[in-house]
Amino acid sequence: KKPGVSGVMAKAEIKPKSIHHAKKWSDDVENLYRFQQAGYRDEVEYKQVKQVDMVECWPETGFIKKLQRRDNTFYYYDKQRECEDKEVHKVKVYVY
Repeated sequence: KKPGVSGVMAKAEIKPKSIHHAKKWSDDVENLYRFQQAGYRDEVEYKQVKQVDMVECWPETGFIKKLQRRDNTFYYYDKQRECEDKEVHKVKVYVY
């Protein structure tokens, strides 16, 4: 077990002010979809919980390449778009 801030303390640090659902696909919505599939709100929460400074992305597209879930298993993502149009409305966009 590594020393540092516990998951509970990290969650209390930054809370979103509001939330809405995505209306149309964009690069940002694609990355939010990937974070939410892995069990996080967004990049802010991922970095707090996992205590990392960077998220691994595909250099060609800027999309997230790999995320570590809370149970420490990894999700690997494609270079290309994965969030289909029918999934876009399920993506939550948080405002800080």
